[in-house]
Amino acid sequence: MKKGIVMFILVALSLFIFSSLSYALDWRKLHEDADKISVTRAVTASTINPNSINNLYILGLKYLDSHQDGEAEMVFGKILSLDPSVIEAKWGVAEALRREYKIEESQKLIDEVLKANPDFAPACITLAYIKYTNKQYKETVELAQKVIDQGRDKVDLSNYTRAYLLIGGAKGMIAQNGGWIVKVTNGTQVLPNLKKAEKLQPDSPAVLFGLGSFYFLAPGLAGGNIDKAREYLEKTVEKDPLFVDAYVRLAQVYQKIGDADKFYINISKVKKIDPRNQLFEEFKSGKYDFVCVSIK
Repeated sequence: MKKGIVMFILVALSLFIFSSLSYALDWRKLHEDADKISVTRAVTASTINPNSINNLYILGLKYLDSHQDGEAEMVFGKILSLDPSVIEAKWGVAEALRREYKIEESQKLIDEVLKANPDFAPACITLAYIKYTNKQYKETVELAQKVIDQGRDKVDLSNYTRAYLLIGGAKGMIAQNGGWIVKVTNGTQVLPNLKKAEKLQPDSPAVLFGLGSFYFLAPGLAGGNIDKAREYLEKTVEKDPLFVDAYVRLAQVYQKIGDADKFYINISKVKKIDPRNQLFEEFKSGKYDFVCVSIK
């Protein structure tokens, strides 16, 4: 009898220890908390409690926001060293890799994350960006729409907003590459989706960039406006001085209006911050594709 009781206690204790090792994140809350604080505050919090998975996760998100992708990768990696079951941290590593142009490595991890949780919105958005980069625009729309269909109460604000931006950008690319029926049916959906994103996060650099790019690239009859383009893009780099895609677009804007000095100023910033930038590579090749989504 006593032996049976002892065995029961040992089993119960082992189950408790095992369950405590698997740390469930309230990821939606953490993403929205990260949007409200600075990198400095996030660093301080993680310094005070260096093994807090919540604090580390927020710090990783802040590093992503501030374009410190290598630092973000290390922080999310530390979380996985503390608890390999935290799939949200595996997503964080994948997102950092994507931003570092390591697309194949990123997608491999994202596939693992989505296999574990097919509805994890941040991973859906990361995969949508990968599909966009690979010019798989239909798949981009499907993944972004999957996030929107979950509803705002199930998804953090930033990723919900990014979903509309991705749909708008992908629809623009589909329209550009299709016949006149495709152009009409998809092209007319670009600005409405960008405006939905703007309503959600009007001061988001990604939203400002999307609208600025639209007004630059769209023909006049479809709403193109060079003055609006310049206004939105200048606001983008004001909000985020490391937003490389916006400097490329601004260079194109100033090239179009004949301001050589500002053209070279913006190109110089691109070369200094990220000369490998995809939009910059396309610009150098002479392409003016309808791109109103930043890959970062």
